[in-house]
Amino acid sequence: MNFNAWEWVLAALGALLVGVAKTGITGLSLLFVAVFAAIMPARRSTGVVLPLLILGDVVAVLLYRRHAHWGHVWRLLPWAAAGVVAGYLAMGRMNDRQTGFAIGAIVVALTFLHLARRARPGLPQEERARWFAPLIGILAGFTTIVSNAAGPLMVIYLLAMRLPKMEYMGTGAVFFLLLNLFKIPFMVALGLITHGSLALNLALAPAVIAGTVAGRWLLGRINQRMFENIALTLTLVAAARMFL
Repeated sequence: MNFNAWEWVLAALGALLVGVAKTGITGLSLLFVAVFAAIMPARRSTGVVLPLLILGDVVAVLLYRRHAHWGHVWRLLPWAAAGVVAGYLAMGRMNDRQTGFAIGAIVVALTFLHLARRARPGLPQEERARWFAPLIGILAGFTTIVSNAAGPLMVIYLLAMRLPKMEYMGTGAVFFLLLNLFKIPFMVALGLITHGSLALNLALAPAVIAGTVAGRWLLGRINQRMFENIALTLTLVAAARMFL
């Protein structure tokens, strides 16, 4: 791709944020999605970002896999796969504005639902997961195929399940690696992953790796409460960005 100097800087920054989001500060997904959408057509950027996400996922799984809560992974994954298929079929029927507004509204509603439940705990965790997983799974699958922006939805789910920081990271890492691998054939069929996009991925891979190192360093210096608050704040910022 023919980038000028500033576009290369922004692409490297976006790749760095991918790595940081995967191993340290979750909720950054809309930031790096916005960076890549600023330097190339939004639709094409989803094909560029996906392999970068998978690289970050692999590093995160290597770091945090022993902390993964597999029950949540298997509970979410079938619904997310269904959401991916729905999103694939819907591509072209919704414009970016409609999709962003709908997802933003959903994320804001779920964020405030989570805050209300955190202030006044109600259902036991397992009972809450039984109905929440299908909702979040389908929405996450749909959102990730349309815009690679399922991160804020997973923040809400994993925090609602009251997972400790390391279990949160391990569960999210395994879930997203499996989900993003599942997406590859759909993105290829849509013509969004090409030889040209893969060449760009190769050039940006070092920035993703650097981001994962920075993210791991940051995670070790954030306590549980601060971790949750940062994740929720970034989620609300991401949702607001979708409205604009």
